[in-house]
Amino acid sequence: MREYGSGLPPADDTLTAALRDSDAAGLPPIAVAPNQGKLLQLLAQIQGARRILEIGTLGGYSTIWLGRALPADGRLITFEYDPKHAEVARGNLARAGLDKIAEVRVGPALETLPKLAEENPEPFDLVFIDADKVNNPHYVEWAIKLTRPGSLIVLDNVVRSGQVTDADSTDRSVRGTRAALELFASHPKLSATAIQTVGSKGYDGFALARVLG
Repeated sequence: MREYGSGLPPADDTLTAALRDSDAAGLPPIAVAPNQGKLLQLLAQIQGARRILEIGTLGGYSTIWLGRALPADGRLITFEYDPKHAEVARGNLARAGLDKIAEVRVGPALETLPKLAEENPEPFDLVFIDADKVNNPHYVEWAIKLTRPGSLIVLDNVVRSGQVTDADSTDRSVRGTRAALELFASHPKLSATAIQTVGSKGYDGFALARVLG
């Protein structure tokens, strides 16, 4: 079983249990690392987020980090493609006491995002994208539509051990990530940068974009 570890951030029984149950259910061990989860929580808190959208739930590990940043009347909607993963995530969120704040919606995100838009929801203050990398540009476009000036968009796995620098790569995940980064750089409504991270999952990074007016 993966260990949560100690230090920064310190060990946490609820998060350790979320990883344990995800492993027991056979989910792939691709959740964010603890230091990355803490960064997400801090970003949401700095943002003063009251509404968060997550694309890619897995077992709900990152969802717990984000949900803990919300006030009691906050709202988090997270999209998960796999019903089995969603079931595990709901159990983990309930254990964390976040089941009244966080809602897991099941289905391909490019089908569920339009349905969410039809509900005319209040703009999201933060969007975290950590799903299939091929569709990253589409997820970024939807994130822009569902946010407001001042919102923050966070895209995970943008360094990929340096593979993203290879313009000739035929890897679809690399190509999707490169396209999303190009969108971050060129879109008139975004001010963006990327940061590299090194942790228990190795060498990777986040792209961060602030939505402009």
